[in-house]
Amino acid sequence: MSAWPGKYVIGLTGNIATGKSVVRRMLEHLGAYGIDADALAHRAITKDAPGYTQVIEAFGKWILDGDGQINRKKLAKVVFTDKQAMFILENIVHPLVVQAVNILVRRSKHKVVVIEAIKLLESQLKEACDVIWVTCAPLEVQLSRLMQFKGMSETNAQRRIGAQSAQEEKVAAADIVIRNDGSIEDTWNQVLTA
Repeated sequence: MSAWPGKYVIGLTGNIATGKSVVRRMLEHLGAYGIDADALAHRAITKDAPGYTQVIEAFGKWILDGDGQINRKKLAKVVFTDKQAMFILENIVHPLVVQAVNILVRRSKHKVVVIEAIKLLESQLKEACDVIWVTCAPLEVQLSRLMQFKGMSETNAQRRIGAQSAQEEKVAAADIVIRNDGSIEDTWNQVLTA
């Protein structure tokens, strides 16, 4: 039973470029209320948001753009090459994301909620979900997607993938695994079946 009475909560995770957002949108199409924890994390550190000052205090004003916003690319260069920096950032952002998710789930009028979170299994959100779904794709597919759709160099794409826990660990923790390396129809059929 989820932490939210009257709701069936799907925790959706998977490594970068494995199709989490595609699967979340499919579930939304089927009537679920979708929450993108990554988008909430980005909002948590925007100017005047709760995590903004903490991030600047932790990493310095050099990460700011000319308009005073945190430049996520500058911040990413630090946290994706330094595990301690990532740990610091996550300790600032994760509690804010969990708080926001809790509010959104409670306010939702939907019976089924899907929480898409790349760090779901490493957070307290895991225990609040009724079921864990994991998307996965082969490394070469992840690299191709990051280079093609995000404009990353192969080196940067490999760095991003390497900064995450092993895909096999997530798959081992899953109740449902969506293998997202075929056609969109194949992914849709897996979602419908699940």
